[in-house]
Amino acid sequence: MLTIRRQTHYQALHAARARETSATYTAEYARRAGIEGTLSQGTRAYGLRRARYLGEVKTALQHIVTAAVINFVRMGNWLMEKPLAKTRLSAFERVMRQYAPC
Repeated sequence: MLTIRRQTHYQALHAARARETSATYTAEYARRAGIEGTLSQGTRAYGLRRARYLGEVKTALQHIVTAAVINFVRMGNWLMEKPLAKTRLSAFERVMRQYAPC
């Protein structure tokens, strides 16, 4: 499929792609990846998407307690010198790695 963009859109896209190759973007993206990892951990391990209680106050309290638990678990892992988890692989990528030539 061929997409034809207006010149202003093309220039904006080209500038954004050029910005992605800079060192500042890499540092900014690494910081974002850390935040995304924290949110993923909260969602997958501690059920952040579902509130157990009704009401804004109780839900806010649940989020605060969940954040404290995440910090506590991470501090325990740091004290035990447990290495950080690697980025998860999708099911498709795991299958493809099995059959990829080495």
